[in-house]
Amino acid sequence: MTEANTARMEPMWPAGANEEYIAARIEVAKAERTLRDSIEEVAAARRRMPDGLVLSEYLLAEGPADLGRREPVRQTRLRDLFGEHDTLVVYHLMFHPDDDEACPMCSMWVDGFHGVAHHLTQHAAFAVIGKAALPKLRDWALHRGWDGLRLLSSHGTTFNADLNAERPDGDQRPMISVFRAGGDQVRHFYTLPANFLDDAPRGIDLLSPVWNILDLLPTGRGDWYPDNTYPGRARSAT
Repeated sequence: MTEANTARMEPMWPAGANEEYIAARIEVAKAERTLRDSIEEVAAARRRMPDGLVLSEYLLAEGPADLGRREPVRQTRLRDLFGEHDTLVVYHLMFHPDDDEACPMCSMWVDGFHGVAHHLTQHAAFAVIGKAALPKLRDWALHRGWDGLRLLSSHGTTFNADLNAERPDGDQRPMISVFRAGGDQVRHFYTLPANFLDDAPRGIDLLSPVWNILDLLPTGRGDWYPDNTYPGRARSAT
């Protein structure tokens, strides 16, 4: 950001703010612009990547759009999830088959995706795939109110293992993947895990407004971690 641009900057502070605050805020604004440019450079590099692996055909369990209904259950090919699009985005929900509920962090992410799915699907198909058996997965989705998402179970398939969405010991990994369709084939394009190459966390934070808004607060995000038991969000006993 040049000095000329700074001179034309619309105020980001109330009238009467002191010069020390204004100077500090302008420096932050410059850093924010640099961050924006870096994000766009990475996005461009992502789009330049070569073609990824052609995937095997997977049959995933899917139920009716009404989460309150158990039947009918059908086997849906990964290719069929694209619909009219040639691109598919999949969030790999951390939900081990032995668990009774999904990962709180993943659930928070999917809460956010649910709110914007109707926008996303103007550009690409979108689905959430978890390893838990379909009834358990759908019960959790019903509890969370994810009635606007396409939800499928990969239970009994090698989908998670093949995509490295689970570790050799069966532990599930949080991540998001993008696939492209060509004819009857599905090709992997990109996967973004929650941890970076050096295992540092916050790899997918940009996909959730929660973390980005918390970073605006005077106290920052701290060591806060979402849970599944907020007032009004706890599961009722069955």
